[in-house]
Amino acid sequence: MFEFKRGLQLKNQLVVAPMTNKMSFYDGEITQDEVSYYASRSKDVAMVITAAANIQQDGKCWEGELSVASDDMIAGLSKLASAIHAQGAKAVLQIFHGGRMTNHLITGGLPCVSASAVAMGEGYETPKELTVEQIKEIVKNFALATRRAKLAGFDGVEIHGANHYLLHQFFSPHSNRRNDMYGGSIENRMRFIEEVIDAVIAEVDDNHYENFIVGYRFSPEEALKPGYLLSDTMHLIEKFKTKKLDYVHASLSDYTHFPHDPNYQEKTTLQYLHEALDGKLPLIGVGNVWDSQDYEAILQNCELCALGKSILLNPRLGKLILEKEDEKVVRTLKRSEVESLQLTHGVMSFLERMIPDKIID
Repeated sequence: MFEFKRGLQLKNQLVVAPMTNKMSFYDGEITQDEVSYYASRSKDVAMVITAAANIQQDGKCWEGELSVASDDMIAGLSKLASAIHAQGAKAVLQIFHGGRMTNHLITGGLPCVSASAVAMGEGYETPKELTVEQIKEIVKNFALATRRAKLAGFDGVEIHGANHYLLHQFFSPHSNRRNDMYGGSIENRMRFIEEVIDAVIAEVDDNHYENFIVGYRFSPEEALKPGYLLSDTMHLIEKFKTKKLDYVHASLSDYTHFPHDPNYQEKTTLQYLHEALDGKLPLIGVGNVWDSQDYEAILQNCELCALGKSILLNPRLGKLILEKEDEKVVRTLKRSEVESLQLTHGVMSFLERMIPDKIID
């Protein structure tokens, strides 16, 4: 049993991590395939965090992406929340804006936007720098997305500030070259993040959403140059601790990884984050958890454990972990099993990129 400070209770400490599946319709409407995919992985875990749902059209990053950009999406999202609930898990909708990680073909002709007019790299479009008025509109749309998530029956939202998307872009010195109140110093580069968090929390608290949680996902470091390191993220951690968030969620590919920051080399990234949070906020840890031994190890440095790639190959992984049936965990994927495991659409391309050595013909 785990309880968030807003009162929402979880039956255990296992969470399904948010993973792109590209199963939605072209307009962001939920499909039955997507509903079934989530339902099959919701039975043994305590909470399911969905793939990212865009809060407005120019924030769309790929075809088949969920949307929470209009009230028209509420009915479909309600089917998703209900399917997760029917299996005994809580449902959290991840909300985001993709910023410069998209292009005009994906957004329906709209230009991609970011903190500054700096492209991600070769092959990416150069975004338009957001005006202060546009920034304020995006903040408002995060709050509206939260309202829609509540109306659809979700138990909370996770603000996606990781993986090079828009909130990450404002924090990063690579993508943020602004000279106004949103750029320059680390305090200024955190301002947009703070405004989004405050707006979402105000939506929840001012409207008395009961047992409805707010989380924030972040990337502890980035490989881009000039980028940020763990020492920069520690400023963000201190800011998180002043907010009425219910949890923070570190985006990591492996929970045993060490930081790139030369000033943080004695412990794992997750351990440094957990110590810095000092019990003020629950931390969701993630990254290459496959069995009960990984589960017990990761919980030494976080309060909740998210399952990613491993639960794609093992829909009932939660049961196997909790009952310590490690010998039953499947660690390779046969291509003949792709359809029966509902790993079509974008899920398979994700797995081919992340764990090619575990896929066999």
